[in-house]
Amino acid sequence: MSTLVNVSKNGGLSNVNSGLNFPTLSSWIDDIFNRDLSPVFTSNFNTGITLPKVNIKETADAFVVDMAVPGLKKSDFNIDLDNHILSISTEIKEEGEHHEDYYTRREFGYSSFKRTFTLPESVDDGKIDAKYQDGILSIHLPKKEEAKQKPARTIQIS
Repeated sequence: MSTLVNVSKNGGLSNVNSGLNFPTLSSWIDDIFNRDLSPVFTSNFNTGITLPKVNIKETADAFVVDMAVPGLKKSDFNIDLDNHILSISTEIKEEGEHHEDYYTRREFGYSSFKRTFTLPESVDDGKIDAKYQDGILSIHLPKKEEAKQKPARTIQIS
């Protein structure tokens, strides 16, 4: 006689015929990590920049990478190219001090991010350029001449 066995979402096995459902090790561990944690542990201690969103589009002549990073200056960015790896990063350190009659308040801030992209061989890395305007960092990655799409044409039969 065979015994039916259910497989729960967490992968633990339970016997359908028994009235008892003992927790498995995996369900016990899942319960620990899925439990609501105190706000002290789940709060975002880093009030700086989070990883910015990126839009990448391809045209017939180039790839364009647009990154939304408002509130920064052109000088805040580092854009590097090394062996077809494009790296975009920023690191901002802020220190502030406020004096009142009976106390001094000092605040320190630090924020950074780094995004890297592997460029296709078709990119002409000698002609890459970037601009920052209205909170959008835009990087233009032109294609090599041989990689550009050619217009469609009709072939005559002889």
